[in-house]
Amino acid sequence: MPDKTPDAGPDAHQTREELLRHEMPPGLKRWGMMALAAALVIAVVGIAARLWDDYRTAQWTDDQAVQTVQIIKIESEKKGGALNLPGDIQAFTSAPIYAQVSGYVKKWYVDIGAPVKQGQLLAELDTPDLAGQVQSARANLVNAQAAQRLSASTAQRWDTLFAQGAVSRQDKDTKDADLDAKNAAVQSARANLYSLTSQAGFRRLVAPFDGVVTSRAVDVGALVTVGTGAGAAPLFTVADLKRLRIYVRVPQNYASHIRPGMTVTFSVPQHPGRVFTATLVASAGAVASATGTILVQFGIDNSDGALQPGGYAEIKFPLPAGVNGIRVPATALMFRAEGMQVATLDANSRVKLKTITIARDLGDAVDVGSGITPKDRIIDNPSDSFRDGDEVRVAGK
Repeated sequence: MPDKTPDAGPDAHQTREELLRHEMPPGLKRWGMMALAAALVIAVVGIAARLWDDYRTAQWTDDQAVQTVQIIKIESEKKGGALNLPGDIQAFTSAPIYAQVSGYVKKWYVDIGAPVKQGQLLAELDTPDLAGQVQSARANLVNAQAAQRLSASTAQRWDTLFAQGAVSRQDKDTKDADLDAKNAAVQSARANLYSLTSQAGFRRLVAPFDGVVTSRAVDVGALVTVGTGAGAAPLFTVADLKRLRIYVRVPQNYASHIRPGMTVTFSVPQHPGRVFTATLVASAGAVASATGTILVQFGIDNSDGALQPGGYAEIKFPLPAGVNGIRVPATALMFRAEGMQVATLDANSRVKLKTITIARDLGDAVDVGSGITPKDRIIDNPSDSFRDGDEVRVAGK
């Protein structure tokens, strides 16, 4: 069907083209470019901020992985210390007194703590068996002397008869030999009597020197027997307490510090705060294989009687400075399979583990014999996880 719409004409055609052409408002393109630039800037800033946060996080993590350590300042020890050792106080002269004859205690005269003089009577023993033996020995001597006199007279007569040729030389020699035997019997009987009478003197127990009775193990009527066998207690013990000695066992590695005439100080529990002095008397000069120590003896003047034998003393054994003068606190030590070690810091702030030998253990510190030098920077309280080459940071830097 034909379009009967009237033609709009040239003006209507022109309006349609203008609408299709539609130009943008002035400045809109510029604002669009600015918005796009702003969006790009915001995106770049956001990405940069995120990257910076990631970098800082990684840097913080790395920083946390590097441990911070304290460095010990090493100073040479110009003064020596002292080694505390236990000592055993003993009387310089002490005599346990045992029975030399068997018998019963008749009487005792002194008790423990009593001062005695040399030759003073301590106790008396009743020895009836010994008394009977002495009487028998006297009778044997008399009998032997009578037989000897008879043999001497007979031998003399036979010598006269032999000179006259009345008897043979064989008979004369027989009588002479009999006289020799009788002489020997007299000497034997006399020696036996002397032995028994000497033993009779041991019925009296006397002090061998001036001193103090430190033990008594007798009572009236008690049976005592001869001998000092295992477990046998002395009847008395007399000790000279004016001069004492201290026995000290010094470890082998300090043996070179034992010098003639050296003095030590010591203390005892019964006199807290008081310091005593002792002088070296003798050294065993040999190491006891069972203990690895050397027995050393020091003498003490005990004129005031302040010390007692058998007591314990704590000796301060003087020692010079360490072998190389390096003293390290115990907190720097590391116990490893390779031995005792310390952690040092090199010029690049890297850990270097060094094995050391200890010359002297002072408890809170040790003197190092070898393995480090005074120039080494030693780490205090090192971590057990430290290995050679680990990077660390020094506190305060």
